[in-house]
Amino acid sequence: MCFQSSKKESSNLTASKWASLLGLANRAGKCISGEELVVKAVQRQNAKLVILSQDASANTRKKVTDKCAYYKVEVRWVDDRYSLGSAIGKDQRVVVAVTDVGFTKKLTALLD
Repeated sequence: MCFQSSKKESSNLTASKWASLLGLANRAGKCISGEELVVKAVQRQNAKLVILSQDASANTRKKVTDKCAYYKVEVRWVDDRYSLGSAIGKDQRVVVAVTDVGFTKKLTALLD
């Protein structure tokens, strides 16, 4: 018997994979959340990847993306602040930075 998965199912599976991996990175202490803390981590060049929600305010988007461009830190986008927050066990988060190279490589592959 052969099972075929629809695009929606594979999309949900990919979404749950990146969320699970981000949660694991958070439990390992390799995540920083919150706009000011993320910007400081980018400036100190501790952040390897920044994950930003699509529903972030224009000011936050500009501030974070400009800092990441200047310091050459990768930025990836997710759908909303609720999915990003629930991935790390918080209520809602607009921006999260990952400080580990291994987690960064895998998350980048999953979010592309």
